[in-house]
Parts: sequence; structure tokens; C-alpha cells
Amino acid sequence: MKNIIKIFIPNETSANSVGANSLYQDISKLINDENIEIIRNGSWGAFWLEPFIEIKKDGIRRGASYRNIKLSHLNTIEEFFLDFEKRNPFDINEIDFIKKQNRIVFSRIGHEDPLNIKYYKNSKGYQSLLTALEIGPQKTINRIKESGLNGRGGAAFPTGIKMQTVFDQDTSVKYLACNADEGDGGTFSDRLIMESDPFALIEGMTIAAYAVGASKGYIYLRSEYPLAKEFLIRAIDIALDNNYLGNNIQNSNFNFDIELRIGAGSYVCGEETAMMESIEGRRGLVRSKPPLPAINGLFGQPTLINNVVTLATIPALLLNDQSDFSQIGSNKSIGTMPFQLSGNVNHGGLIETRFDISLNEIVKDFGYGTKSGQPIHAIQIGGPLGIYLSSSMLDTSLTIESLQELKGSVGHGGIIVFDNSVDMAEQAKFAMEFCVKESCGKCTPCRIGSVRGVEIIERLQKNKTSKNDATLLHDLCETLEATSLCAMGGMTPNPIHSIIKFFPNELIEK
Repeated sequence: MKNIIKIFIPNETSANSVGANSLYQDISKLINDENIEIIRNGSWGAFWLEPFIEIKKDGIRRGASYRNIKLSHLNTIEEFFLDFEKRNPFDINEIDFIKKQNRIVFSRIGHEDPLNIKYYKNSKGYQSLLTALEIGPQKTINRIKESGLNGRGGAAFPTGIKMQTVFDQDTSVKYLACNADEGDGGTFSDRLIMESDPFALIEGMTIAAYAVGASKGYIYLRSEYPLAKEFLIRAIDIALDNNYLGNNIQNSNFNFDIELRIGAGSYVCGEETAMMESIEGRRGLVRSKPPLPAINGLFGQPTLINNVVTLATIPALLLNDQSDFSQIGSNKSIGTMPFQLSGNVNHGGLIETRFDISLNEIVKDFGYGTKSGQPIHAIQIGGPLGIYLSSSMLDTSLTIESLQELKGSVGHGGIIVFDNSVDMAEQAKFAMEFCVKESCGKCTPCRIGSVRGVEIIERLQKNKTSKNDATLLHDLCETLEATSLCAMGGMTPNPIHSIIKFFPNELIEK
């Protein structure tokens, strides 16, 4: 019997956006041999290579970039194989972009069909769920506490403490909500998991639900992720068919179901209380806190809320190699962090690495400098409400603590690079414009203050020496920070403060 030749063509949003589906259709038409198989795998996260096609033959797997390449002119599969060899194929695991990472949470992405549950199980998938069912809820929570895992986004709150709070509530009905409303520009780690390793999220949710006593889970997915929706629907069905969801999971008397809820384009629904309002069928308006969702959340019941990366990290923490994760980093910055590099860079993509990596390493060693070839001028960290750092601050360590000292946040790990053509006054105005557009409108500082902020910055663009407008902007930012109902308004001043501080005379001349 001949060895099967496997052709891997990614089925992931970034790869499809640059032609992966067309390549799949062209190559499929050429195959008339049962010993040749096409597998739609996930992306490795090295987006500058996409579409990255790989061939595995005689146990050797190599790949080549097919960006901006069409194959409709080929007539036979042999012609494709010849074309492939001409492109100097290589093992993607041997390039620095992949080799220098610490891939724990993202260890499976790119390898196989994301919906192949047999592969998932053969790569230690669902071992952690079985461990949790064996050791019980409290010991499972203790393991999460001991791991040092903090939420991968927002306030970086200790995951184990949040789980313990929900577990301690004396009620028979509890919920779990996965926040998959990944709305920050330059972030895509949640999407990459859902499209390239969805069972990791489902297993993490199931473990977390078992630990806190929840029997129903919701994934709140942004409408802009149609492919992730497709993968999640199919993965949930497969998990149900294999008794990893539903009733009496793995003969444990534990019941848990997951329901997918699709958002409607609201950025503020990434805030947990607005997300709960939307899941319950109402307009996504922010709720006042307290009560905390862990005590009074979805439908008035205790609710555990975490994002995709946080939940998908949980399975790794219950394996025997937990120390690989927990011995990396210190203080709040424990484990690996998926940084997402985009903007004006040569090599954009996902980089799972230790927390204390410097901006310089990320941008130069992984990003290979700017795409334009011009000097770096600014780097924004943490989404549209994150701070901007200047080119003189490239030695900054990407830890939770170091960015908090700079009045910023790691957030969801988005890093956007700008060269020296960027207008920082425009970037400051964008922060206020973003708030104008995305505010839920419930509180006056956010709703009205952002409009006044745009007006003030427009005047400063015409007269940077206006002391009156500089004072007004300072006072307005203080008001937004102190009185906004949620982080939408409270964090809008962050990029503006950083521009004034780290880019002198570019918004306000003194």
C-alpha cells in the first residue's frame, strides 16, 4: 500500500482572506488519486506567510507560502508538486518566528484539522477534563490558583479567585459565560483558538463549569467572526457526540451544555455586564457594579466570566507539565501571553511567549522591523484604549506590572506598530472618536465627554499652544476617568495621556 500524501491548506480567516479557499478549490480539482488527501488545517499564526501550504510525504512535512499566487493554470497534481518544490519548502517549526516562542496554549494550532477530535485526544486533549472529574471541584480550583493564572485581558484578575467566588455561592443554578467578543483592533488570539483549536476552548469551559458548579455555558461571539461561528457549532456537536458535553459527561453525573450567542457589532458588549445584558436579550448597556457577576450575574445567578484565551489555558494547567506554564514569569505576570503583532511590520502574527519579553524583541526579532522601512515612531499596546509608547521605550518589558507603572495595560495583548509618518494628534482624536461611536450612552461622561473631547483636540490641532484647551482636555480626561460607569469611558484618556507625556509637542506644545 502506498503512503498517503497529505496536503495541508489552512481554513482560517487570515489565510482565506488572501486566497486559501481558491487554492483549495484549484488543488482539489487536480486530485484523482485516493492516496492523496487534502486537510484543511488551522493557521500557525505566521500571517505574513499565508496562505501557507504544506505537504507531508514519507513522514516529512514541509511548507511554502502561496501569497498572491494562483494555480488555476495547472493541469495535473504532479504539476502542483513540481511547483511546490520550486518554492524551496521548509519546516515551519524551524523558523525563528515559531522556534523562539513558548507554545503551550497554542501548541496545536496549525498541525491538523481543528475538528479532528481523534487528533485532539492524541495530543493530550481531554486528559485534563478527566483529571478534574477525578480530583473534584475544589481541588481543580486549587490547581488553577496554584498555577498563578490571571485573566488574559482587561484587569488581569486572578482566575482561581474568580472561580472560588462562584463556587462558594450557595445556589443550584450557576452559569459560565465565555467572552468571545474580541473587539480590540490588532487582536486575534481568541479567533485563532476558535478557528484552529476549538476543542481547547470547549474543554476549558467544561472544566471551569464543573469546578464552579455551572450546568449551562454561553459563548458570546462577535458577529464579525462567521468562520469561528461555523467551527464552534460543529465542534460543540462533535463534543456532544463523544460525550464530552451534554448529560452524564464521561459517566461522571456532571451535565453541561454550551450555547452560542452572536453579538450585533457593539464594542461595549466586550464589557462583561453589557455582554450579560445582550445574552439576556436586551440592549447592551453597562450595569452598575456591585453586585459582581460572580455573585449576581446572568439571569440573576452566579456567573463565571472569562475570555477565550483564559479558558483555553485551563486544560494545560491540569496536565502533568503544568510547571512549564507556571514557572515562567513572576508576580501577576505568570505563564505565557499570546501577543498579537500587527500594523507597520514585516512579520505580523501571533506570538505566544513569556511575559517579560521586551518590545524590542517582539518588534525586531519577531516582526523584522517596519514594512515601510521607516523608523518606528509609536507602538500602541492593549487595543484602541491602550497607551502609545515611543521608539525610545523599546526596552519596556511586556509585563502586567511594567505597563501598569506606565498607566497602561497589557489588555488582550494587541501590539500595533506605527512608523514616523503617523500623526499622533490624529491618534489622540481617534481615541475620542472611538468612544463617541462605541459608547453605550448610559452614562453622561462617556456619552457627552467624548464628543467634547473630539472638539477640543480638533482645536489643539489648529493651535497646539492653547493653554485653555490644554487645561480643558486635562480636566475632561480626569472627569472621564473618575466618573464613567465602565472602562469604555474610564480608559479613553489613556492613549491621550500617553501621547502628551511620551510625544511632547505632537499634540500640545508647551
